[in-house]
Amino acid sequence: MKKTRTKHSAEFKTKVALEAIKEQKTLNELAAKYEVNPQQISNWKTQFLRRANEIFSTREPDKETAKKLEKLYSMIGQLEVENDWLKKKL
Repeated sequence: MKKTRTKHSAEFKTKVALEAIKEQKTLNELAAKYEVNPQQISNWKTQFLRRANEIFSTREPDKETAKKLEKLYSMIGQLEVENDWLKKKL
């Protein structure tokens, strides 16, 4: 009988990874508790630790980037209007 893959939410993965980081229980105990493979818990833990610095390194786009984005969006709008006009003329 084929087993289907279970998709876990980000909240669940975070919860399990944090418990693994605390190291109050072994990976096998956590695996039994949450019905997940110990290797999967280890992977979630490493991903969590590797990407934890991204939380604090959020930066806002500078003014130059914002101006470029605004210019590009206006160009897209203009091209859409021109495209619609050409479609009507054909």
